[in-house]
Amino acid sequence: MADPEAVGFEHMGLDPRLLQAVADLGWSRPTLIQEKAIPLALEGKDLLARARTGSGKTAAYAIPALQLLLQRKATGSAVEQAVRGLVLVPTKELARQARSMIQQLASYCARDIRVADVSAAEDSASQRAVLMEKPDIVVGTPSRILNHLQQDSLVLRDSLELLVLDEADLLFSFGFEEELKGLLCHLPRIYQAFLMSATFNEDVQALKELVLHNPVTLKLQESQLPGPDQLRQFQVVCETEEDKFLLLYALLKLSLIRGKCLLFVNTLERSYRLRLFLEQFSIPACVLNGELPLCSRCHIISQFNKGFYDCVIATDAEVLGSLVKGRRRGRGPRGDRASDPEAGVARGIDFHHVSAVLNFDLPPTPEAYIHRAGRTARANNPGMVLTFVLPTEQSHLDTIEELLNGENGAPVLLPYQFRMEEIEGFRYRCRDAMRSVTKQAIREARLKEIKEELLHSERLKTYFEDNPRDLQLLRHDLPLHPAIVKPHLGHVPDYLVPPALRGLVRPHKKRKKLASKKVKKAKTQNPLHSFRHRKERRRPTAVPS
Repeated sequence: MADPEAVGFEHMGLDPRLLQAVADLGWSRPTLIQEKAIPLALEGKDLLARARTGSGKTAAYAIPALQLLLQRKATGSAVEQAVRGLVLVPTKELARQARSMIQQLASYCARDIRVADVSAAEDSASQRAVLMEKPDIVVGTPSRILNHLQQDSLVLRDSLELLVLDEADLLFSFGFEEELKGLLCHLPRIYQAFLMSATFNEDVQALKELVLHNPVTLKLQESQLPGPDQLRQFQVVCETEEDKFLLLYALLKLSLIRGKCLLFVNTLERSYRLRLFLEQFSIPACVLNGELPLCSRCHIISQFNKGFYDCVIATDAEVLGSLVKGRRRGRGPRGDRASDPEAGVARGIDFHHVSAVLNFDLPPTPEAYIHRAGRTARANNPGMVLTFVLPTEQSHLDTIEELLNGENGAPVLLPYQFRMEEIEGFRYRCRDAMRSVTKQAIREARLKEIKEELLHSERLKTYFEDNPRDLQLLRHDLPLHPAIVKPHLGHVPDYLVPPALRGLVRPHKKRKKLASKKVKKAKTQNPLHSFRHRKERRRPTAVPS
């Protein structure tokens, strides 16, 4: 019998094992997209569904897919094992997330349902071995799926029954148009298909014509972002580029923004510039981008989710359609050509408990803003989005506001009440730090990360064992010093803190507390410091006999 907490899903006629898995996940009732999509999918209809980021789209297609597979397997023991479900996603990270969600939902029927992720390009040999066992559902990027189809390690023409295109609005814009068209030639003529997307654009319409047959369109009447009671959205006008760095320094150093935050910029070079700038003030931050291997990116996300650090600098320039449309994958802006074309952070990555999203650079499109903002205020958690804008970008910001404004025309992007004149005392520090972050420093920072990846790569261990001289050259290379860090910049004296904030923020309180402990310890160890004069007691004198 299903857990009573899953009563919201019971009217859908789902397998008890699925209901139990749903209950274990703590889902008492389906979200709006799940409530509308699952019954239609179980009826065998093709779906074109739009729902905002974080609304439960993955479960909306995973639950009916598992239900249909379980029904087929229950019809008799003579059912041949085959790949019957295919999930196409634009990034490797999203593939891992989709596979994880499907496996969680199939936790009580794991013997009957097997799921495989073939998105990692560097693991082709082991993937072929997994595909030989014919898992029920295969998840991957279009390029990897097409590669396996061309090598005959994956055959779908006679078995595929369900095709899912997750984050469909990114598949074309991410450069997978040719792969998708080539992939469709390997599929049967008749199959059920789902297109799941956060937005409807021209690419989604093109995909609709390619893969859907008389679909039901679910354009849910809900805002693409949570309401103001859950998600607060602000804009702050910075007169110059220097003001943006100055404001960010004040917000982070004075702890005006607390909790985990994501900093979004538009290019890879900017992400490293921002990280090196923050390092000057002892503000730890990590860059997440497509240059890093998949395992490194996933490790960074895992460490962020576990609370090892609170600030991630991310770039979505290679993910968003307006920036890569019309170009071949892998040919990004100058300086970004080495980026992994199947890696992205604006969509598909499950960041946990993000308190704030800071758009240090204005998003290139309104859709990009929505995808960035969707990283916070997920589920029932509150969140905040703060967008920095220059006066020359005001017209572009107005375009974003038009898309975000509610039905009553009420503004969504409220002005962030902050007096820049109160942090003028920090400006000389900001300029000093910005001067230290040169183009050479940025280039060396990127090289240093690559060098560290080479030294710690598990896959290169065998190579270095056969070529020890290469390892020695790599280890004995001159150390890189990307930017000169001045320790005094990490400390904020009280006289620089704005008067209105002196009673609220103490940026060096922790540092002072640690220092006092050390002094106290030192006193106990030094007998000269701990010596106290005691008045000598007079002994009674002997009375002469």
